[in-house]
Amino acid sequence: MTDLHVILDATAMVAAGSGNVLASRLIHRAHTVPGWFLYAPTCALVEADRTRPGTAEHIAALPGIAVLDLDLPTALAVARDTTWAPAQIEYAARPTPERLDGSVVATADPENWKGRAVRVLDLNP
Repeated sequence: MTDLHVILDATAMVAAGSGNVLASRLIHRAHTVPGWFLYAPTCALVEADRTRPGTAEHIAALPGIAVLDLDLPTALAVARDTTWAPAQIEYAARPTPERLDGSVVATADPENWKGRAVRVLDLNP
């Protein structure tokens, strides 16, 4: 089985806290199914919490979700962009030696990712 790595953008985090079934399934699988990995970038946590207060604490408390810090390499990548959350997500989604295929971005607003070099998982029904 190939591992699946999924990064939640801010819209996915807000959707998860609002009862979105697809977001809930992702969270459940990341917690219970080996090889499923779910990530919450810190910049997206801030953006989600500004949209829906309490979202950051909710997401950070869920089992199976790894919070991605804003470390130096990430900060340098973010500095080259005009956005924070999308830049951190795009950087985190790139292929690495540990994730040869990179990560998929889960979103409730796929239009936000037009023109960016990421694979998108649309959480809309």
